[in-house]
Amino acid sequence: MLQTLTERLFYDADRTALDPLALFEEWFALAQEAEPNDPHAMAFASVDGDGLPDVRMVLLNARDERGFSFFTNFQSTKGHQLLDQPKGAMVMHWKSLRRQIRMRGPVEQVTPAEADAYFASRAKGSQIASSVSQQSRPLENRQALLDEVAQRTSQIGEDGVTRPPHWSGFRLVPSSIEFWKDGEFRLHDRVRFTREGIDQPWTSQRLYP
Repeated sequence: MLQTLTERLFYDADRTALDPLALFEEWFALAQEAEPNDPHAMAFASVDGDGLPDVRMVLLNARDERGFSFFTNFQSTKGHQLLDQPKGAMVMHWKSLRRQIRMRGPVEQVTPAEADAYFASRAKGSQIASSVSQQSRPLENRQALLDEVAQRTSQIGEDGVTRPPHWSGFRLVPSSIEFWKDGEFRLHDRVRFTREGIDQPWTSQRLYP
């Protein structure tokens, strides 16, 4: 008898519908046990005005039935790109598990309440750094940044840090989710889920490695 969603995913005789979001939770739980550092790290890709892709590592900070969210400075390069072209792609690769998950889809902004809640959960030092950093813009030297942090820290004192208006989050609303598991001789297992819209059902298809 099949015990896990993953066993059902790669068992071709089982064609019953699976929820890829539930599958993600099963894989992510394993990654949290197996990965020594940052199991929630993901590579996130956006495009600039010329259609040239840009990719960087970010942290998956929140997730629910709507999608997968991370937080950033909206005045950064990725912030400008996603505001101009609200589409993205991400991949989470867990080397210890020899598995990865890829997603693509439209991108939306999180609500101010969501941004406030996450900002409030961060360490005060991280809050100050976010309020000071002019992310992606030229910096004369590291000491200039440290001086700004020290000045801001002195100004705040024991007070709390208010979320800067330019600091918020993006949510990837996946239209496709692909699960990849390493196989011997590069005979990997790949299954891709797709849907036409957030209210539409998922369909799945096994892919060649």
